Amino acid sequence: MSKEAKRLENIASMSLYNHGANKTSILYAAKIIRRHIRGNTILEMGPAEGEMTGFLADTGLELHIVEGAKAFADDLAARFPAANVTHALFEEYSPKIKFDNIILGHVLEHVEDPVDILARAKRWLAESGRIFAAVPNCRSIHRQAAVIMGLLNHIDQLNETDHHHGHRRVYSPESFRQDFLKAGLSIDVSGGYWLKPVSNGQIERDWTPEMVDAFMALGEWYPDIAGEIYVIASSVS
Repeated sequence: MSKEAKRLENIASMSLYNHGANKTSILYAAKIIRRHIRGNTILEMGPAEGEMTGFLADTGLELHIVEGAKAFADDLAARFPAANVTHALFEEYSPKIKFDNIILGHVLEHVEDPVDILARAKRWLAESGRIFAAVPNCRSIHRQAAVIMGLLNHIDQLNETDHHHGHRRVYSPESFRQDFLKAGLSIDVSGGYWLKPVSNGQIERDWTPEMVDAFMALGEWYPDIAGEIYVIASSVS
């Protein structure tokens, strides 16, 4: 097993991506994807526990999944028998078809070379296909507050939660878009969601579901300082 494969298995063994406020965030991202989904085929890259996968399966489109952690891949294959699940690192994946939709939900902050991964995904796109990717935003107001409070030295510093999830970077809106351009992709839509003033722990302890839903939507009004940012991109013609 390669070093990267071992790393993914270790992250999978302690993953918390589908817990609490994170779960609500994934489901809100699915709402945004619903506005833009097209065609007949979907590739989901690195779905982890598969919270987004349930929504993608319900679209009725042909669903393919590539997941680097075997524990996650085996679980996804059991839960979504109609999906074509491949256990492989992205760098090893070689699909036989092109895809109308490629989904990277909280993937690019994990990988060693995000531009390379985007360039690979570009080659897997159908002619009119698009890539949807979402990542945490270093300019989120909860990170800005953490710098003022002395909890972080700078807004893109990896914090304890980042290390737990296996993040290698925290994007700004500009650095996120720049990686797509470096990969030769054209940005069709960009935005944000989840205006997040405090930590997940505080939100999960003190907020009602209605408050969480409201602040998820408010993030679309203020994408530059939202907790999560997204890009929808296509091949440059």
